[in-house]
Amino acid sequence: MPMHTVIRTLSLAIVAAVLLNQHAIAHHGWSWAEPQQTTLTGAIQSISMSPPHPTLQVIGADGAVWQVDLGNPNQTERSGFTGETAKPGDAITVLGNRNTERARNHMKAVRITIAGKNYDLYPERIASN
Repeated sequence: MPMHTVIRTLSLAIVAAVLLNQHAIAHHGWSWAEPQQTTLTGAIQSISMSPPHPTLQVIGADGAVWQVDLGNPNQTERSGFTGETAKPGDAITVLGNRNTERARNHMKAVRITIAGKNYDLYPERIASN
């Protein structure tokens, strides 16, 4: 194989790897979230266990509806939380990081608590640990 073909192929592979890695970092990063953790209490409005991240719609104590992102499906299941763990109307406490855009009612959960049971989605990120 000619050297210019090898160089071209390697260059394309490197560019593809960089682009894919940047997409993964942008999707899975926490840069959109505030560094400090907050607590949201309310009731579950709906549950979606669909990839890439299961989400909950939570009606906060003030009546505002929040989108709460959980971990990826496998990670969420490892925490003990599944689609059958809770149902709409159940009380919930969410510990997590709020979106830096304060106008958005959106947060990434590190722990959810339902009926006194903790589901630690990101145990290494829980501020008290």
